[in-house]
Amino acid sequence: MSLRIIVLAKQVPDTRNVGKDAMKADGTVNRAALPAIFNPEDLNALEQALRLKDAYPGTTITLLTMGPGRAAEIIREGLYRGADGGYLLTDRAFAGADTLATSYALSMAVRKINEYDLILCGRQAIDGDTAQVGPQVAEKLGLSQITYAEEIQKVENGKVTVKRRLERGVEIVEGQLPIVITVNGTAPDCRPRNAKFLQKYKHAKTVTEKQELNDDYTGLFDMRPYLNLIEWSVADVKADVKACGLSGSPTKVKKIENVVFQAKESKTLSPSDTEIEELMIELIANHTIG
Repeated sequence: MSLRIIVLAKQVPDTRNVGKDAMKADGTVNRAALPAIFNPEDLNALEQALRLKDAYPGTTITLLTMGPGRAAEIIREGLYRGADGGYLLTDRAFAGADTLATSYALSMAVRKINEYDLILCGRQAIDGDTAQVGPQVAEKLGLSQITYAEEIQKVENGKVTVKRRLERGVEIVEGQLPIVITVNGTAPDCRPRNAKFLQKYKHAKTVTEKQELNDDYTGLFDMRPYLNLIEWSVADVKADVKACGLSGSPTKVKKIENVVFQAKESKTLSPSDTEIEELMIELIANHTIG
């Protein structure tokens, strides 16, 4: 049995390096001012897809990402680890999208891809922490979903068995294919780049990237079709422009800041009942607890 897997992945700003220029005047993230990385939990989702590919020969993994031209790097990173191809949704009309507009655009792209058994993505992205895009994609496609996945254990007889990591324990659930699964950060880390895949796909480019090349690689792309990464616009996925980007986003960000917690004072206690009791009284009095 082989599977057709779509992995939704996002290039995100590294929120560990938020500075004064991290936000634009219109309330959107200034991505050009922040280092761009592969969203960590999407990497966990990619690893689950790769494990299924190892277990079920013939399985294919397609990455789907939305963003500016530089987001093609996410597809290459997936190819370096064992994915088979990818699509980049890139259009000025997609810019400034919140979760509602993002899930709409992704769902339209999935409809265009058409053939799939599993759609995997990280539970949430570190630039928003909403955990909404995966479930919203499932809703828009009319698919069932499993959230908080820590391990996809098996796929057989048209069903997938998943271990979920919840706040108070673990549960094993089944779902009917096709299905959307969101993966926790507690799932196994993604494997590193494979040297052979890195050499194979290092020249993989989108149409826009090829136009910006100084060297002529036209012959290379003709001889090796797998190096041609596909770009889709709003028109390509037949999306409604009004439902995309800022125009389709009811959510507006007012402010972004980097919060650093610092201890203003400290107190050393001896392991005596008296001092611990005095500390408890003090914490209750200033409403830290109780």
